[in-house]
Amino acid sequence: MLDERKAAILKAVVEEYIETAQPVASATVVRATSLPVSSATVRNELAVLERDGFLDHPHTSAGRVPTDKGYRFFVDHLTPALPDGQRQRVQDFFARAHGEIEQMLNDTTRLLSELTHYAALVVAPARDAATVRTVQVVGLGTQTALAVAILSDGSVRKAVVEIAPDRPAQDLAVVGAHLSAHLSGHPLDGRADPTVPSTGDDVTDRIAAQARHALERAVSVEPELVFVGGAAQMATTFDAIETVRRVLAILEQQYVLVSLLRHAIHDDRLSVAIGAEHGVEPLAQCSLVVAPYEYDGVKIGTVGVLGPTRMNYPQAMAAVGVVSQRLGKALREG
Repeated sequence: MLDERKAAILKAVVEEYIETAQPVASATVVRATSLPVSSATVRNELAVLERDGFLDHPHTSAGRVPTDKGYRFFVDHLTPALPDGQRQRVQDFFARAHGEIEQMLNDTTRLLSELTHYAALVVAPARDAATVRTVQVVGLGTQTALAVAILSDGSVRKAVVEIAPDRPAQDLAVVGAHLSAHLSGHPLDGRADPTVPSTGDDVTDRIAAQARHALERAVSVEPELVFVGGAAQMATTFDAIETVRRVLAILEQQYVLVSLLRHAIHDDRLSVAIGAEHGVEPLAQCSLVVAPYEYDGVKIGTVGVLGPTRMNYPQAMAAVGVVSQRLGKALREG
């Protein structure tokens, strides 16, 4: 714990460094805090904060910079709020966002990147999180049909099935209605295995079984998707080319990103992983702000931004919090 004066001085150093990316001198802290103390007293407090690991002192400068520990104290004492204009922008975006969930999630990364100027990440709902709303089967040719399942999170799963030659369209509609009636409310991962009774027609039952199994296979082989936006903006926040290369390489690895986002969340709430806290060594100079988005009270995916440890934490935390809430609401409302 820090006393009130040290906390105010640390806050001033963090905010100034976020703004300028330059080591912060005691005179700057005096101006920023309006504390009724001398520059000498501030210098002493800065030395104590450095000794205790909250600040670092680059050998080329008389100023201080925050350490990961200093950022952690700063973040843990924040109450972020998104400015009214940006909150309205998020609301307007989701009021217009319709269509397939994949497109909405991709567009959401662009919105979040534009709000924060960092790389935005959205993990799509896990394939076992959504349940069936409806199933349709439509003919594609004389011996093939397309089975389409619309899921509770707005996503769509498709699979091609073989059918008896020249099967009438009304027969395929019966198959779709029959599957909808008995699969609705169940996941398509095969675990719940709801019983689909016979229709009394062997050919119809065979098509229904083929369509169901094809849709389940389509879900079972589908990897978890993560959408990334604003990678180019992320690159501009670092001076070292090698750091940029490492960060961009990680942003291309879907599995690493999914794992990174999943493990960064604590207690299913807005969380911040600073520097080495997230455990991915190539991103040791980065911080991650993440929050889950929910459907009917169940966490189904993750929203986050990845930026330098010198990121604007109040802005990033507020943006991620609001976007995750609005995304979940948009999915519930269809």
